[in-house]
Amino acid sequence: MNISGKNIILTGASSGIGYELSGMIARQKCNIALLSRRKEITDKIASALAGTGSKILSLKCDVTQKEDITYCFSKVLEEFGSLDIAILGSGVSFRHTVEDFNSETAKKTFDVNVFGITNFLEVLVPYYIKKKEGMIVGVSSLADGRGFPKSGLYCASKAAVTLLLESTRVELKKYNVKVLMVKPGFVKTPMTDKNDFKMPFLMPASKAAKIILNGIEKEKRIIQFPLPTAMGAKLLRLLPDGLFDFIAERTQ
Repeated sequence: MNISGKNIILTGASSGIGYELSGMIARQKCNIALLSRRKEITDKIASALAGTGSKILSLKCDVTQKEDITYCFSKVLEEFGSLDIAILGSGVSFRHTVEDFNSETAKKTFDVNVFGITNFLEVLVPYYIKKKEGMIVGVSSLADGRGFPKSGLYCASKAAVTLLLESTRVELKKYNVKVLMVKPGFVKTPMTDKNDFKMPFLMPASKAAKIILNGIEKEKRIIQFPLPTAMGAKLLRLLPDGLFDFIAERTQ
């Protein structure tokens, strides 16, 4: 699929992979709406990309607030006339131990990572079904297959995202609506900069964005990278629980 001329929504556009994607997409001469809680940053991004030939819209959007999403969706339709692709990339991660576990952290994690997507699906799905075409690109993680120590909430939220997108992909196929799932490994972003552990095969956000954009153009159902981490994640899912526990205990 050639994304040139497409109307696109991108959430989490103010930093990390979203920031890199915004520039790459804009250079394809698309209409793109940059959504973020930090509108002052997306305003600057939009200004910097003004000479690309794309129409760029900067909108404040907290994906945990349904009224923000409803407003942004209506604004995009008003400005662009229609929507072709929604890239849902907002995400958070909080390291925690069982000793400092609390439900408030759990709520923050699931509100952004899971309900940030479901809130968008509530407006996207009826629109795309009526239109009988469209694309949803949801960001999960290669951490969706096991409960890694000190990352249980993040892993659980991404497992929920993976299964939700998988189910939605199957159901929307008959309406000619494509659902793509992005499953990154470790990518250098402000979110991973907080990690206090070794991150194998850490990838620059710019390289991750290129892989994602290429996957969108090829309409790949699952865009997962880097290859060694993807293969390792598959292997970990196949391990007996006892062996996984033994390994995980020694990598805390």
